[in-house]
Order: sequence, then structure tokens, then C-alpha cells
Amino acid sequence: MELLIGKKLGMMQVFEDAGRVIPVSVLQVGPCPVVQVKTPERDGYAAVQLGFEEVKESRAVKPLRGHFKRAKVKPQRILKEVRVEDPENYKVGDAIDVKMFEGTNRVHVIGISKGRGFTGTTKRHGFRTGRMTHGNKSHRAPGSVGNCATPSRIFKGKRLPGRMGGVRTTMKNLEVVQIDAENNLLFVKGAVPGANNGVVFVRKA
Repeated sequence: MELLIGKKLGMMQVFEDAGRVIPVSVLQVGPCPVVQVKTPERDGYAAVQLGFEEVKESRAVKPLRGHFKRAKVKPQRILKEVRVEDPENYKVGDAIDVKMFEGTNRVHVIGISKGRGFTGTTKRHGFRTGRMTHGNKSHRAPGSVGNCATPSRIFKGKRLPGRMGGVRTTMKNLEVVQIDAENNLLFVKGAVPGANNGVVFVRKA
């Protein structure tokens, strides 16, 4: 198993013995019950379906209620399939928690970045602004964007205003600072994508 489901709780600081402060993101990773095991003989590939965060039965649609009932697992808010090499090592109903990352120095964290809506080139791409002095009328305008007679169009890939954020983002090789197995907490150095309580997927680097 290389990946687990979790959520971002927020950021804090951790102090080393030497007194150096480390900014860390606190992730609640697991426990993730095994809802379904897929085998090459029956399904054509080997995978394990994991759940995360229990919800009331009324919050699950009727087909999923039967799916969870068959697995004898309480309804879960998130379902995620993870490819595995040997599905025989997993059984329906088993819970996988943050202890999976013990001995792991670095992880990849996948999440949905914060949506910023429609933004201009200054915020979206870091363009310089025009002079803010008297008489200047192009403070945050992008300036000239295309050619005139030839080729009479804007080239593809031109950095322009548009929707910013709200996309799948991966932060690679984040250092694992601390693991709290009792509370299923993983402390990783630096920032991870998304807002607090947003769903993240943590993968061994």
C-alpha cells in the first residue's frame, strides 16, 4: 500500500532540540477501512478500495449503503481506489492507519488548491504593474498581447487573465517531521494544497 486518504487540519510550528523552528502542516491520515478488494481474476486488475471519514447512513445514497453493508463497514464520506501488487494481503473490513508511514522520511501530498476565482495577470502570473503616478492609466492592465497585421492573432499559451486555483496539485518530497499514531496525525514540513479540512491523499515518496 503506497497511498492513504486524509485531511488537512492546519499549520503549526515544531521546535527542534537545537531551538530551530520548523513550520509544519498537520494532516489527519486514516484510519481508512478496506471496503472492497479487487483481484486480477475477477476484476482484471489488483486494487483496494479505501474509505475515509464516517458519515450517517442517511448521508449515503442507497446503492452505496448496500455496498457498505456488504463489506460490514460504516458509510464513508470518501472512497478511493489504490492499486496494489498483492491484493491477498488485504481483507475487507481491515483498517489502515498512519502507522503505514513509520520509517518513511518523505511523502507526496495531493490535494485541490484553493480556488481564487477569476483573477488578472498581476495576481495570476506575477506581472509587474504600471506606474501608480498621476497621468498613468494602465496600473494593472496586461499591456500589448498580440501582433497587428501579421499574424493578426494572439499566440497559444499567452499568459492572460482567467480562473486561478481549484486544480489538483501535488507537493512532492515533503519531509515527515513527526507521527502521532495515537491520534492518526502526520506532521510534514511546509505547506500542502487546499484549505483546512480539505481532503488530501498522502503517498510514500
